[in-house]
Amino acid sequence: MSDRPADFWPRGLPRHLTIPDTNLFFNLDVSATRYPDKPAIIFYDTPLTYAQLKHEVELVAGYLQAECGVRHGDRVLLYMQNSPQFIIAYYAILRANAVVVPVNPMNLTEELRHYVDDTSASTIFVPQDLYAQVAPLVGPTLRHVLVAAYSDHATMPTDLNLPEFVRAPRREIDGEGVTLWRAMLARGCRPGPLMAGPGDLCAMPYTSGTTGLPKGCMHTHRSVMYNAVAGVQWFGSQQDTIALSVLPLFHVTGMQGGMNGPIFIGGTIVLMARWDRDTAAECIRRQRANATQLISTMVIDLLSSPRIDDYDLSSITRLSGGGAAMPDAIAQKMHDLLGIDYVEGYGMSETIAPTHINPPARTKKQCLGIPIQDVDARVVDADTLRTLGSGESGEIVVHGPQVMLGYWNNPQATADTFVQIDGKRFLRTGDIGMVDADGYFFMVDRLKRMINASGYKVWPAEVEALMYRHPAIREVCVVASNDARRGETVKAVVALKDGFAGRVSEGDIVDWAHQNMAAYKSPRIVEFREALPKSATGKVQWRALQD
Repeated sequence: MSDRPADFWPRGLPRHLTIPDTNLFFNLDVSATRYPDKPAIIFYDTPLTYAQLKHEVELVAGYLQAECGVRHGDRVLLYMQNSPQFIIAYYAILRANAVVVPVNPMNLTEELRHYVDDTSASTIFVPQDLYAQVAPLVGPTLRHVLVAAYSDHATMPTDLNLPEFVRAPRREIDGEGVTLWRAMLARGCRPGPLMAGPGDLCAMPYTSGTTGLPKGCMHTHRSVMYNAVAGVQWFGSQQDTIALSVLPLFHVTGMQGGMNGPIFIGGTIVLMARWDRDTAAECIRRQRANATQLISTMVIDLLSSPRIDDYDLSSITRLSGGGAAMPDAIAQKMHDLLGIDYVEGYGMSETIAPTHINPPARTKKQCLGIPIQDVDARVVDADTLRTLGSGESGEIVVHGPQVMLGYWNNPQATADTFVQIDGKRFLRTGDIGMVDADGYFFMVDRLKRMINASGYKVWPAEVEALMYRHPAIREVCVVASNDARRGETVKAVVALKDGFAGRVSEGDIVDWAHQNMAAYKSPRIVEFREALPKSATGKVQWRALQD
């Protein structure tokens, strides 16, 4: 394999990265000490300074310890949209010496149940508009529901287009175990000593796979810190960086690039609760944002706006992303408009964001990039684990400081995911790639059955498990279908139980799925068959259906 990435390494960036040997919360403490009056967050024109952010974080951390009984190493669920309260809760959980379990706010009650059961979490942060999804789960395990109103941190007059759930005024909720955010702050609790160190668990994002329910990726303060620091240093970001943050913070890409990285350097986060191309463009113009992360579908949406020539995006000097390859024509249109290249990267929940990024000064289109500091990445034969040469396709495996410890409560899945090569512990990504003569990595195919819908990873096994709860479904196989806008979308091939043919339509199944699972993973296409194709051992031949 080529050592050529050294030829294109970002100028002035060492090949080894020394990171702070601290709890991740300490990054906020340092930035609040250095820049107390500087906006840490601007949420639809409402600023929150670093001093205010740290103060509210400590009040929430104190409440977690004093009133919720959260102890060192406890898991706390964080089920919210992008908001100041998400960031406050995230760092409060760390300040309370506990572990953040970020949960996609698109998940519904039955999906949430697995997170509660698997983590044994007693406490969850939830916005008022999603409280109804959590209420049925309150019981012997989940006892404390901390409810926020996003409008509490969107108080300045603004002409920006705020989502309805952000504009909604605070309302009273009198449910079992409920504490409203303002009541929590009013208690004035102060946290005890900061005890969790770099080797303790910090965050546990969940990822699904080819079989079973979602699995928690165990990340320490050291592994999260590594990519938070590596990301900002790769791009040369510093304390005057103003970053538009619109990728979801529950996902590792947004979490690191849109929150933890900017807080480490003391930058300003221009925060949006969800994507809206006109609002994003106006936030860039108004705040003079100079950096942002957008997935390819967002860039396509932005550039397809009839108002694109009216947008003043001239302050942007770095636009990066990943999750799905950027179409060449769109990358060229973006370059023509902004004079910069789209910088693609590659990572996963198991690596708490990037293992590969394109060098900003020498990008390649539809390319994963090169391994970042201290990462040993290879393309190997999936069966023999032999390292392959340039141009040969095989499975991408990675070894580096940002790789997770393993899967929570799942030693077998952990054992299946790691291999020893040359005395090192490598993570099997399940992605098929190749390395060119310059040492750049490219995606070729997926070893696993993952569907990439607008950058969201959808795992068929999880969707199938949920769909089997429908009373009419005898068999189901979930596959990817091409979609002009989403890249891929979710299709379910269904065999109905006896007596249901003609009584249940494709639309009935689509509607039921939409009501019972997150919208991004809900099948949008349903095809009925008498039976699904099976192998000699009785396994459904999903690849035949996919092909």
